[in-house]
Amino acid sequence: MSSQASDDSYQFLTLTRAARLVGVARGTLQKKIKTGELPTFEGMVRPTDLLRAYPDTRFEDSTALERFTRIKDEAFSNRLRERLLPAPEVLSERLHELGKELAQTRALVERYKTVIEWLYDKIGGYEDSGGDLKQTMGILRIWLRHEMESGSLTENPLQSFLAKESFLRLMTAHVRLLPSQREFLVEGSDTLLEAALRAGLSLNYGCSNGNCGLCKARVVSGKTHQVRHHDFVLTEADKNMGCLLMCSHTAVSDVVIEAHEIGRAQDIPLQQIEARVKTLEPLGDDILRLHLQTPRTKRLQFMAGQSVRLKLGNEAEGNYPVASCPCDDRNLHFHIRRIAGNRFTEYVFKKLKPADIVSIQGPTGDFVLREDSPRSLLFIAYGSGFAPIKSLIEHAMAQDTAETIHLCWVAPEKGLYLHNLCRSWSDALDNFHYTPLTATLDDLAPSLSHFVGNTPDLKEYDVYVAGPEAFVTSATSLVRNQGLPEDQLVAGYVNMDGQSRVAN
Repeated sequence: MSSQASDDSYQFLTLTRAARLVGVARGTLQKKIKTGELPTFEGMVRPTDLLRAYPDTRFEDSTALERFTRIKDEAFSNRLRERLLPAPEVLSERLHELGKELAQTRALVERYKTVIEWLYDKIGGYEDSGGDLKQTMGILRIWLRHEMESGSLTENPLQSFLAKESFLRLMTAHVRLLPSQREFLVEGSDTLLEAALRAGLSLNYGCSNGNCGLCKARVVSGKTHQVRHHDFVLTEADKNMGCLLMCSHTAVSDVVIEAHEIGRAQDIPLQQIEARVKTLEPLGDDILRLHLQTPRTKRLQFMAGQSVRLKLGNEAEGNYPVASCPCDDRNLHFHIRRIAGNRFTEYVFKKLKPADIVSIQGPTGDFVLREDSPRSLLFIAYGSGFAPIKSLIEHAMAQDTAETIHLCWVAPEKGLYLHNLCRSWSDALDNFHYTPLTATLDDLAPSLSHFVGNTPDLKEYDVYVAGPEAFVTSATSLVRNQGLPEDQLVAGYVNMDGQSRVAN
């Protein structure tokens, strides 16, 4: 029985919503689609098909309720809540009950649709057989009664599934971008731009504060709402075309938007920003995390894996990879390793303090994700080469499209300075695998060769290697010898002191 489109959009789910409902990555669903385990229609899936593919998924948890309560608290002012709305717990419970009723009705409709389709097929079969009409009608009546009675919706898994899906629709709006067809969800009080960045999308924008107009986009369908004032003036022609600023609007319903996305690292303009030191956190004996925070009205637009030039109060400068995700473009992390006699690192470790100003210039480099690739991801880092790799991994997690992510981090004794973070990723995500290796540059060949040689289906991965030149040369040679195609390999050079240089 083939799938058929319907004007009732609730009968189909986008991959983004479907993945959220069953708690897997979009890449995992895409694999099931590729193998034929999950039918699709125009890139969407039916709830019943999704439930068949994931029969053990549990839907009775209260996470959705708790999440909605928090979102509502953030979205409305205290005065509005107190005067116009019931208590958060009451409203959440009412919505939950309404969702259950709607889900029961939807599940019943789904059941009736299925029975009707089966009935159509059976009538066709009896018609072809040329049997006695009265006898045939009697058989069909008995069969139909049995099907309707056996289709009781009491404790029906589909009902629980649709209840959760209804609640997800209350909490989030789905956005599809044209022409790329990428998708993301808008949650809480996020603007369209904020939600897109959190989802790992590289959109064109500037100030993110309603002044520059670079985030202008056209609404093709759906309803939006302005949540922030903007000084940029849209022309009458823009308004007539349905244009808006993504930094000032949110989605009320599911929407389709035409917007410009950054396709290459070279498309991002060079920026000059004065940022303040938020924190200086030791990560080990000779390395710390420098957390810089940009002004709200001037954030750094960059792609994961890129670097910037940092300039301190003593005029010392250093070129460092950003170790955080572009999804939070205001809070930038850097891993600074102390080098005796180096003016930059000595100042950072001895004199730099919170609230000090650090000048940022960038971004530079093209050690970035190949976002259009359908392959799984393998990251291999040495020492401070983990900094740009961490940014790439967090970006890949935000995108939620990779079927599998594997990290191999090599460092000398006590050099895995964020080992617990990597282990937490591995514990929390079914599709994330972490392999720590202890070795110096002089003796890394045996362990690294063993890891690469025992990585199954290496050709199914895009491989990203970052670290000192000697390490990158050795690691890239090993993966090439295993038959990895050249266009699936990306290399980034990070010196022992943590500084980067443009390499590709």
